[in-house]
Amino acid sequence: MTDQDRTRWDERYRERPAPSMESVGPPPAFAHFEDVFPTEGHALDLACGPGVTSVWLARRGLDVWGVDVSTIAIDQARELAARSDVGDRCRFEVVDLDAGLPAGPPTDVIVCQRFRDRRLDQAIIDRLAPGGLLAISWLSAVGAEPGRFRAAPGELTASFATLETIAADERQGEAWMLARKT
Repeated sequence: MTDQDRTRWDERYRERPAPSMESVGPPPAFAHFEDVFPTEGHALDLACGPGVTSVWLARRGLDVWGVDVSTIAIDQARELAARSDVGDRCRFEVVDLDAGLPAGPPTDVIVCQRFRDRRLDQAIIDRLAPGGLLAISWLSAVGAEPGRFRAAPGELTASFATLETIAADERQGEAWMLARKT
């Protein structure tokens, strides 16, 4: 990622209010599937932003590693985790995912919300532990204008076809998928 991109994301997070305790929860696409998420193990939250999902996972009992390119978002995530009394279950780092996934052991849950880099697809699959859960959403051209950052119809499920799909949908400009590594 270029310094210009990092600066742009820092500005976006700086302009938004820090997340409140009430904002902590699963990504909206997965709100009806909370019971599918484990209550122990390790999670990796890619492009975690201000940590709302990471903190939710930590409250469920997982140890969470959240990564994002924005230093502002990471600072907000650390603060939210501390206020939520799960700072000991959360680790947040500034990571440029353009360089690939950071090295680490297999993980029980990977969450990736509205961040898309086709080069990471196989690395995400490989990083999941057997039985691991992937919760991923992308911007989609379905129900929206095609664009540089929007997936083509069916692209998300095709990219992760080796996983067992639990649920998936595409509409109103978003594609999402909940899947398990068998």
